[in-house]
Amino acid sequence: MCGIVGFYLKKNSPQIKKEDFLKAIDSIEHRGPDNKGLYFQEQINLGLGHTRLSIQDISSSANQPMISHDKRFTIVFNGEIYNFKELKEKYNHLNKNNYKWKTNSDTEVILNLFSYFIEFGLSIKEFLSLLNGIFAFAIWDAKTEELFLARDALGVKPLYYASNKNGFIFSSEIKSFLHLGISLDETNFQALDRYLTYIWCPGEETPSKNIKKLLPGHAFFVKNGEKSKTLTWYKLPYLNNLKKIKKKKECIYLTRKYLKEAVRRQLISNVPVGAFLSGGLDSSSIVNFAREYKTDIDCFTIKTKDNLDIDGFVDDYPYALKVSKHLNVPLHVVEVDDNSLINGIEEMIFQLDEPIADPACINVLLISQLARKLGIKVLLSGTGGDDIFSGYRRHLGIGLESYWDYLPFPIRKFLKNKTQKFSTGNPTLRRVKEAFSGADLNPDERLLNYFRWISRSNLYALYSEKFLKSLSKDSDMLPMISYLSSVSSDLSRLERMLLIEQRFYLPDHNLMYTDKMSMKTGVEVRVPFLDLDLVKLSSQIPAKYKQNGLQGKWVLKKAMEPYLPKDIIYRPKTGFGLPIRKWIKNELKEWISYNLSHEKIIKRGLFNPITVKKLIEDNQNNKIDAGWTLLSLACIEIWFSKFRDDYYL
Repeated sequence: MCGIVGFYLKKNSPQIKKEDFLKAIDSIEHRGPDNKGLYFQEQINLGLGHTRLSIQDISSSANQPMISHDKRFTIVFNGEIYNFKELKEKYNHLNKNNYKWKTNSDTEVILNLFSYFIEFGLSIKEFLSLLNGIFAFAIWDAKTEELFLARDALGVKPLYYASNKNGFIFSSEIKSFLHLGISLDETNFQALDRYLTYIWCPGEETPSKNIKKLLPGHAFFVKNGEKSKTLTWYKLPYLNNLKKIKKKKECIYLTRKYLKEAVRRQLISNVPVGAFLSGGLDSSSIVNFAREYKTDIDCFTIKTKDNLDIDGFVDDYPYALKVSKHLNVPLHVVEVDDNSLINGIEEMIFQLDEPIADPACINVLLISQLARKLGIKVLLSGTGGDDIFSGYRRHLGIGLESYWDYLPFPIRKFLKNKTQKFSTGNPTLRRVKEAFSGADLNPDERLLNYFRWISRSNLYALYSEKFLKSLSKDSDMLPMISYLSSVSSDLSRLERMLLIEQRFYLPDHNLMYTDKMSMKTGVEVRVPFLDLDLVKLSSQIPAKYKQNGLQGKWVLKKAMEPYLPKDIIYRPKTGFGLPIRKWIKNELKEWISYNLSHEKIIKRGLFNPITVKKLIEDNQNNKIDAGWTLLSLACIEIWFSKFRDDYYL
């Protein structure tokens, strides 16, 4: 796992100085503290940089950028190819055809296979489809003077790019662009609207109009500094109309078999491997199968200190402890309190590169820090289990969706209007209000409404005139609603929701922050639930075996019954809860007042200072519940401060 950065500018464009390129590489050194390398071709305005986290073939021979035997191709690669040994054996004839294997690395396998497929005019889609793993890479072809970039199927690894009149620049993180002449001054209001609506931003947009994300399962070439030949090399299995597995027992058996194989595959490493262990079903399942292959696997969990007062939050630690004893695996504990989390918010925004207002991701950082301190470079995570097998609370709501269709639109509209007047200061009324907030929407819009944290009308009231003028109606939904518009109507509502989870929520939220927080410490996180074979299998399991009445992840729970205690398997779904509402009114009160002061709001020009002030006051007086909205507003201000005002060059 590593960091990559590079540029390919037009021939007559101003050159990027080598010292500036080195600064760009240094800005992502945390992603790969074991080695740095660059390929710098001043005469063609090209640079490829790499920071290495050594995991496979930790010798210096596997350092990057890596150049092919004939000097034609050069690669910088971030990720892991779990089946690289199988591919190397399958294409062993390449060694006889003058390609030569010089390392035991997955990087060389990608490089040689790409060379082979290009030389013989074979399908690039087929080449990418061979790679079972997580990746973002760039390959330079010196013969055709083309740069090729690709991102893994589900977007586990990030890749940002900027394309302007001077040429093309890419990186694992946005920080690098600030050293390479890319301005972040042009605000992307559409993206900010989505960050405020969902806490994360679905699709390719970022806070800057100049920078985009390469979409999961996509690739393209760059010629003379300009994008060309874009291709979608992977589509989620739900889009392929695969035949469903009818027999219940077969679904259970295959779920168990494929998950075990995914864990085995992802344990490949030349360095120590550990695992997250929350005591929930997903992480416990991963650890259960991991210890069958690796008995000494170290596990990590979060324990909240007594002063962390969280309404309705269930501490994971007792469950994690029970699982560790049941499976006989060592458990390392990170204790957190208010201060350790609150103090990390601003640094969190800087490391995330995006204004995601979810401090829960700090627990990934804290666990990764401890793992690295103990010499562990790889952690297995249960991320993705909820997204392929149906484990979120919103999936339960989907089961009630069909009842809306029996109500005439005027009645649904009436119910929405009545419930939206409920006070959000009361938790019960707040949940009722949320449940009816999408009553007047069409079915697909109702699905997407589950992801919203705030209504459109309340958001519009917060925006400045400049902000409002830049937005189209329901612009927050556009990437997702467009995606669903091309999906077959035969797909059930739950499956349409899972499709959105896998296509947007996972790469743009969960996987993004997992990568950024772990790689800050030089730790790689792997996600066995997102093994492509397992993801495909999950799409073939009927919806009724995923969400079985009130029971989410039913098929996974049944698959794990022989291995885990029932109170672990059937414990209620919990996340790493945080007392945001409490913090905003108390511990973060001054911080909110400072970052959302009248002066700052006026200077930034994004929001209405009067409305923001009233929002703070009404929240403080318990008239409304606006904790998450206020945090989101503050995180956007922090992002602008970090990436526009104060960033060091």
